[in-house]
Amino acid sequence: MSVSTARPVAPVTAAPPPTVRGKRRSSPLATVLLLLGAVYALFPVVWVLIAASKSSGELFSTFTLAPSTHLLDNIGDLSAYRDGLYWRWMANTALYAGVGGAASTVVSAMAGFALAKYDFPGKRFVFNVILAGVLVPGVILAIPQYLLLAKVGLTNTYWSVLLPSMITPYGIYLCRIFAAAAVPTEVLEAARIDGAGDWRTLARVVLPMMRAGLVTVFLFQFVAIWNNFMLPYIMLGDDHLYPLTVGLNGLLNQGASQPAMYITVVTGALISIIPLVALFLGLQRYWRVDLGAGAVKA
Repeated sequence: MSVSTARPVAPVTAAPPPTVRGKRRSSPLATVLLLLGAVYALFPVVWVLIAASKSSGELFSTFTLAPSTHLLDNIGDLSAYRDGLYWRWMANTALYAGVGGAASTVVSAMAGFALAKYDFPGKRFVFNVILAGVLVPGVILAIPQYLLLAKVGLTNTYWSVLLPSMITPYGIYLCRIFAAAAVPTEVLEAARIDGAGDWRTLARVVLPMMRAGLVTVFLFQFVAIWNNFMLPYIMLGDDHLYPLTVGLNGLLNQGASQPAMYITVVTGALISIIPLVALFLGLQRYWRVDLGAGAVKA
């Protein structure tokens, strides 16, 4: 009779977590550079906030970073200027930037998707023309656009600012790059097999997958139109159609003869950045690092 001998079993212990190789700690120099960049970007905003809290007499006679208590009074004076003309400028700016940014995003999405996923004669030529348009500053096009719109009687109207803002070569270029990366060809073929037409595929399949890129294009164009000065300055002659940039510039010119207008301009500049900050905070959740987040997973 043979007797089997059992060996003692060693206790099972949890393996130590694998170490991540190649992971570096952030250097103090990089942290310092980032802090300097943050200070450089935020200091003008802090200065505007502090300056808007001062009276017209304190603006140039007190320490730059010393706040005061006149912010609400300055907002009241700004609102009372010519029966609330500033808020008319704010509404005009929101109209120009909102409608122009949305229309530009739609046009850029359709054009970029077509350039990325369709083959047609002259495709390379069209894309090269768009690339050339990216390199042309918008200031150079303001005078030709004015002459064209003057021929059809659209200058000094809302359309004179909206129409040139609806097409942006840079937005088309971004949408073309994003559509090529984020929209797999297999998904489009599956949609066509299911009987979806081009427009339905664009609306129900492509646009949701390009959402992060479209939000980026909309933000870029919204901010560009919101801060645009040259185009509305050339196109508009009625101050009731002015955006904030042109309107505040007019108030700044009045400051040479009426120094009290300087504090009105500073207060108006402070209020004008609030919608931009709110827009960025509200839309940043749509940004995605993974371009294929909306695609079909294997």
